[in-house]
Amino acid sequence: MELTRLLSAGRTRCGVTATSKKRALERLSEQLMADVPAGSEATRNIFEGLTVRERLGSTGLGRGVALPHTRSPDIESSRAALIRLSTPINFDAADRQPVDLLLALLVPEHSNDEHLRILARLAEMFRDEALCDRLRNCSSDAELYAVITGENNGNAGE
Repeated sequence: MELTRLLSAGRTRCGVTATSKKRALERLSEQLMADVPAGSEATRNIFEGLTVRERLGSTGLGRGVALPHTRSPDIESSRAALIRLSTPINFDAADRQPVDLLLALLVPEHSNDEHLRILARLAEMFRDEALCDRLRNCSSDAELYAVITGENNGNAGE
C-alpha cells in the first residue's frame, strides 16, 4: 500500500485543536471531503459513519494513535486524512492513553477486502514508535505529510 495514493498534503494537518472525540471526528470528516463537490452533505454522512463505527468500539490503537474509519457511497476510491492534535484527547483507547495522532480512512461502500487490508497496514505502520515520535515532533502540515509518506528520510508510506 502506497500511502500517497490515499493521503494528500491537503488532507494532512498539524497542530489541530479538538477538545473531544466528536470534534476530532468532525475535523477529520471535513478534511476527508473538502475536495468533493457537494461536500457538506457528504461530510455529514462521513461524520455519522465515523461516529457509528466508534460506538461499536474505539478505533484507538493505543500509544496515542487512532484509526477512525468508515465506508461511503459518495466516493469512488479510498482516501485518508491525518491530523496531529495540539493537545491529546480521550479517545476511549484500550490502553486509556489520550490520542494525538489520528488517521481517518474512508473507503467506497463496496470495498470490504481493500478496507481490511489498508487498516491492517496502517495499524502495522503506527506500531513503529520512532515514526510516531517523528510525527509528534512535526511543526507544519508539510512536514507531517513528508514524514508519514516517507518523503523526508524513511519509508513510512511504502
